[in-house]
Amino acid sequence: MLNLNSLMVGTTQPKALGEFYEKVFGKQADMNEEEKWYSWKFGDFYFSVGEHSEMGGPAKDAGRMMCNLETSEVQEEFERIKSLGAKVIKEPYEMQGAWIATLADPDGNYFQLMSPWHE
Repeated sequence: MLNLNSLMVGTTQPKALGEFYEKVFGKQADMNEEEKWYSWKFGDFYFSVGEHSEMGGPAKDAGRMMCNLETSEVQEEFERIKSLGAKVIKEPYEMQGAWIATLADPDGNYFQLMSPWHE
């Protein structure tokens, strides 16, 4: 059996992405290696951004893989994160009782705000 324990976002601008996600998450990175790697721990899961020499420019397929950030306050978090400089991809909308909004980070990678999903 596999256990998903981390998600890494490669970039050529790790400091900019690290500082952006520190604002998004509202806390300093749990690990910061010389402003080239930033990691935040959420339970047993790590979200990391770091220098990757094979990356160049904005994400070419930005929606191929998206990180969902769960919040019961989608509209409020959407406004807050938009004010941090995130690019709006899709304004908050309702889908089957859940609220979702899609934004992009400074590299153009998409991420979503999503209310808790109740079946």
